[in-house]
Amino acid sequence: MDSPAFFATAIGLCLGALIILFVFVLKPRNGTIPIERRRVEAPRDNSAVGRFSETAVQFMDTALGRSGGPFNREVLYQAGVKQAPADFTIMVVASAIVGAVMGTLLFHLLIGILLALAAPLLAKLVLVSKTQKRRAKFEAQLTDTIQMLIGGLRVGHSIMRSLEAAAQEAQAPTSEELSRIVNEVRIGMDPRRAIEDCANRMDSEDFRWIGQAIQINREVGGDLAEVLEQVAGTIRERSEIKGHIRALSAEGKMSAMVLMVLPVAVGLFMSVLNPGYMRLFAEHPIGIALIVISAILFVVGGFWMSRTVKIKF
Repeated sequence: MDSPAFFATAIGLCLGALIILFVFVLKPRNGTIPIERRRVEAPRDNSAVGRFSETAVQFMDTALGRSGGPFNREVLYQAGVKQAPADFTIMVVASAIVGAVMGTLLFHLLIGILLALAAPLLAKLVLVSKTQKRRAKFEAQLTDTIQMLIGGLRVGHSIMRSLEAAAQEAQAPTSEELSRIVNEVRIGMDPRRAIEDCANRMDSEDFRWIGQAIQINREVGGDLAEVLEQVAGTIRERSEIKGHIRALSAEGKMSAMVLMVLPVAVGLFMSVLNPGYMRLFAEHPIGIALIVISAILFVVGGFWMSRTVKIKF
């Protein structure tokens, strides 16, 4: 492990991962449509870096296939990530390589393996967190969305025209979802299915009620604006109840965060204060086993506390 050849190989792998991360993933891209289709007069990037970047992306697209892998286009869309699945996967792979090399050099080979395995799990957790925040923002904008729909209906617009107007006036993610509904209906999808798919993507029971009200109005007629006004009142009351529940559960969430951060912070502090004391956990087999067991219990405890403070309503 201490030979110069091994050290040089590790440094080379680390530098290669960083090059992949910054040159091929974080390099600004104009979009998924080829340049020659968007701007015929624009010259192609014929440099070695450009050709290799394009080859790497195409290879990753081929390797992932139509499904897109665990970080497919739908998962990234729900999280609000604008990267293509191939780009995001390359970033995760590069992060795993960097974590493996740094963990092996600084601690132990097993620690490096654990850090490499933790990279895709951490990426998944980040996507889940961004998806939840996006859904929460959609819910917070829902009352204003209904008011825009009601205003459009009362001036004589159809429901689809009102949805289009609301998409133009609203902020993301509401504007993105309403625009997607309008575009899907334009290409032939049933409006009921388009709205239901949006409710499923956003995991919004309130928006599902709006879809049901629109469908009932299409079948039996009536004053849709008045129905949506009543739905908006119900949603406002539910939002007030949700706010009270969040306020009451905030203390439990803060306690859970402190309990999760405290052992990690203490471990890092001890590593800086007395490196030899913590080095035993990375060099001795019993210490490595204790680290693995602690990580498993840490994950189980974190999941348990998250379920305890998360109230469904």
